[in-house]
Amino acid sequence: MAKIVGGCSCGKVRYSAEADPIFSGICHCKSCQKTTGTSFSVVIAIPAPALTVTGDVKVYDSTGDSGQATHSTFCPNCGSPVIGTADIMQGVVMIRAGTLDDSSWLAPAMEIYCEAKMPWVSLGGDLKSFPKMPEPG
Repeated sequence: MAKIVGGCSCGKVRYSAEADPIFSGICHCKSCQKTTGTSFSVVIAIPAPALTVTGDVKVYDSTGDSGQATHSTFCPNCGSPVIGTADIMQGVVMIRAGTLDDSSWLAPAMEIYCEAKMPWVSLGGDLKSFPKMPEPG
């Protein structure tokens, strides 16, 4: 089981978990582009009950392409997006990989929402690519 530890830029929000990732991936959707202020977001999905968050956070709610709510949790002091959840994936939390204290072990396995990928982005490796979110299973 992996020990996952990290936090926001200013250190006022911290998290920890002992869980094996459900999946890890790169998301090119417009929402992730806006949330991160860059071309994509790298996330690690883990079971929500495994995650402990300390510090005050704010949550920005929006609607995903499924029509269901998505939630971006961030530090109200420095603005760092730390975790995200989607109502369509109950019991799963997605940690923003840039907030990990140690990301040396991370190897994303897929790219999603490639239909929204910025045209100049070209990632190497053998990543599975999907135009939108793949069906579970």
